Amino acid sequence: MSRQAPRARARDLGVVVGSLPTGPHNAITDVPGVRVGHTTVDDGGDLHTGVTAVVPGQLGPDRWALPAAVYAGNGYGKLVGSTQVDELGVLESPVVLTATLSVFRAADAVLTWLMGRRPDGVSFNPLVGETNDAHLSDIRRRPVTEAHVLAAIAGATAEPPAQGCVGAGTGTTALGYKAGIGTASRTVPWAGREVTVGALTQSNFGGVLTVRGVPMPVEELIPAADRTEPAGNSCMIVVATDAPLDARQLGRLARRAIFAMARVGASYSNGSGDYAIAFSTAEPGRPLMPDAEITPVFAAVLDAVEEALLDSLFTATTTTGVGGRTSHAVPHEAVVRRLAAAGVLPLPA
Repeated sequence: MSRQAPRARARDLGVVVGSLPTGPHNAITDVPGVRVGHTTVDDGGDLHTGVTAVVPGQLGPDRWALPAAVYAGNGYGKLVGSTQVDELGVLESPVVLTATLSVFRAADAVLTWLMGRRPDGVSFNPLVGETNDAHLSDIRRRPVTEAHVLAAIAGATAEPPAQGCVGAGTGTTALGYKAGIGTASRTVPWAGREVTVGALTQSNFGGVLTVRGVPMPVEELIPAADRTEPAGNSCMIVVATDAPLDARQLGRLARRAIFAMARVGASYSNGSGDYAIAFSTAEPGRPLMPDAEITPVFAAVLDAVEEALLDSLFTATTTTGVGGRTSHAVPHEAVVRRLAAAGVLPLPA
């Protein structure tokens, strides 16, 4: 597996989305109890793929389900377990992300994990999503194994998750550039305390990168870049919150998560499987947040997802994969110069 030094996040470059404060790590793991783990499968040649697991620590013997919802912006994808989440409004497993042709093996691995935790159970609903990383990885080899999935779940921590070319984002490409995993969070005051909204994205979709309203076409920032459009453009978005919301309200959050893709220039193409999953970790029995007070949470979702999408690109590194195809990293200096020219950022010294 190749390892490269971490690249700057959008915020490190002065690109700040919205006015709401972030959580301590500006990550989905700022939501209490939520952990993230990655397994990266990267041979430096034809394989650039992996697994990312979002693990709500609240799932356990005292509570086997959390309120949840799924929204399909465009259903060209394989989100295993989504219909039961739609029907019952609950999440029963970690949310696992991987590559398209590995999604079924990954779902079976999550089933193994669930059965081990509940030896008396007779029905389980793994929730496993995917994007197609065939542009850089030999997807037909289906290299993701049960061991990779179980390692991602077992290794999940509450620390700031690694971003960019890691886990399920190792081989993804978005908006013309190398992409990967991104994450961000926001806090909102409510009922005398703060609630947290966190987002994690697996970015692999088409369009023209747009940063704070300023287009960043790859053909202008990197004229020599390969403009071959990857197959199966898609995006997976996971939203977690400790706000007390029911499944209906979480469906409204999930829709806002898909809307946020437009802010960064998504094309929402025919072959783009764009899905958002939202869940709440709030203690059961708490009074629900009234709909009349939910608007700031919508803003938090939109801003956190937008920043997570930007970070999924800004933190990724140039990668050459199967067939010699190369996906280039976003050139930070060129982005800053263009934002400064547009008056969004101060002119560089």
